[in-house]
Amino acid sequence: MRAIVVSAYGGSSVLEYTEAPDPVPGPGQILIDVAASGVNFLDVYHRQGRYPLPLPLVPGSEGAGTVAQIGPGVTEVVVGDRVGWVNVPGSYAEKAVIPAAKAIPLPPGVSPEQAATVLLQGLTAHYLTTSTYQVRPGDTVLVHAAAGGMGLLLTQMARLHGARVIGTVSTPEKERMAREAGADEVFGYDDFAAKVRGLVPEGLPVVYDGVGAATFDGSLACVRPRGLLAVYGAASGPVPPFDLQRLNQAGSVFLTRPSMAPYIATREELLGRATDVLGWVAAGQLSVHVHARMPLAEAARAHDDLEGRRTVGKLLLIT
Repeated sequence: MRAIVVSAYGGSSVLEYTEAPDPVPGPGQILIDVAASGVNFLDVYHRQGRYPLPLPLVPGSEGAGTVAQIGPGVTEVVVGDRVGWVNVPGSYAEKAVIPAAKAIPLPPGVSPEQAATVLLQGLTAHYLTTSTYQVRPGDTVLVHAAAGGMGLLLTQMARLHGARVIGTVSTPEKERMAREAGADEVFGYDDFAAKVRGLVPEGLPVVYDGVGAATFDGSLACVRPRGLLAVYGAASGPVPPFDLQRLNQAGSVFLTRPSMAPYIATREELLGRATDVLGWVAAGQLSVHVHARMPLAEAARAHDDLEGRRTVGKLLLIT
């Protein structure tokens, strides 16, 4: 098969498009003919070694396709089923092996491309708006990078839960996208904390920050006493170490750095969240926007565009 292989951590140039052995499913595993793979910052962190995985590595933690073969003991799916998956590396390839327990059945009306577009970020947005913090009707929330793949989904889900959404963006085009997704107020990053406090003087119950270092101080300044700052990503770089006393001074503010695995630790929780997300997509309540569909061979360009913040919505690699 053809695949993207990383033999050494580094920049996008380490993403080598090459031939690799066809994977074989073992006990409890399934082989999938990959239709599409989502491109996420998690893949960048794996490529860089920020979240190290054993090398050589086939990156890609989100994909969808058709079950081609099942290993011994598999009962969850059969050959021919359409499935998606998240949090299992190896999707930047024509074929991938995943644990059957991680396979997410795709409902009628949801294509593999849609699943590869929405699953990882959709499940993340789901746990952020239901479990990390339960968004309630009447809440006002801040979503950074509101026109990115995550931002668009967070905005829509917060609105589904009855919230008012403030979004930050970097260009007029991204402002348009954020507003179309349902953001009530949208502005740039300059002095965003003062603008938020101008709209909501008491501060916000929750801020969703996937930007990291560049926005952390301002995000903290937006949170009301006993509110929550959820730093779920670091597109601008990791947040430097800081004095915990700042949380006290801000009014006993809570700070969390959530990640996917603890929120889909059981198959029941995985399928519960996925059923909601894919059901909203099938019903037209949650729209997904694909910025570009690229051939697998162009994975390096996809990473460059993602890291350069040149995307509006999601990047897909098509096999």
